[in-house]
Amino acid sequence: MAGRGFIKDVTPIYNKNIRMLRNGRWQMMTEPIHFDREVSGIGPAASFAAAWQLDHVDEEIGLIPCAEGGSSISEWGTDQKLMRHAISEARFAMEDSELIGILWHQGENDSLNEHYKNYDHELMGVFSNLRTALGLPEVPIIFGKLPEFLGKKGFGTSAIEFEQINQAMQKVNRQLNNTYLVSAEDLDSNPDGIHINARSQRRFGLRYYAAFKNKSNIDHPLNDEHDQLDRIDHQPQDRDIKTYLLSRELVLGKVSYPTFMDKIEKLMHESLN
Repeated sequence: MAGRGFIKDVTPIYNKNIRMLRNGRWQMMTEPIHFDREVSGIGPAASFAAAWQLDHVDEEIGLIPCAEGGSSISEWGTDQKLMRHAISEARFAMEDSELIGILWHQGENDSLNEHYKNYDHELMGVFSNLRTALGLPEVPIIFGKLPEFLGKKGFGTSAIEFEQINQAMQKVNRQLNNTYLVSAEDLDSNPDGIHINARSQRRFGLRYYAAFKNKSNIDHPLNDEHDQLDRIDHQPQDRDIKTYLLSRELVLGKVSYPTFMDKIEKLMHESLN
């Protein structure tokens, strides 16, 4: 769920109504959303939020990043640190917001050595524990299948039991209410053969949102994925976003202070006109 899609491969998503929880504060979402590793990149959450925002233009949505890339399902047991951290963050966010859904993607690390044999039981425990701990027995949980490119090349050659993991996910989906399973059909990988690439992560996020919106499983790619992404990529940037981007360039040393001030003055003049 943290995502390793290459940031340079997609158009950045900036929207002041899409927030993320960081250091106990709601900040405007920037990518990578997760910082579980230095190599964090594009995951499905940003396009999920962008699609949600298109349907709720006057509302804010907040993302609560809790993913740990490469983790096994056993690391998300009831008393494990990853689970305790996720619950703590969610509870903190719920002090001033409403939790409307949980997005979950995991399983590559369990796609070998017959870990699939107990996967459905462990995944059901994860979902049930999240709902119980947060006091939200009916909160929607959206989760995605593993992609079909696994088991073929690079680091992905070890994930030879991904189909069995997907079958275990389907079993869990049949047994729990308000869980919706999303297809990973036709998604592409990074060159490493195990991580979903950036463009496909964007498409994956759209499917997550369609499942959330329609309260239904998504069994195949959406017909309008590329059109939706084009719409998201070409959302207009208001003065606040432009100011933020200019400030970021200054802090990162990409522009000098005189250049920054010149651009800010031009931006303010455009706003007045």
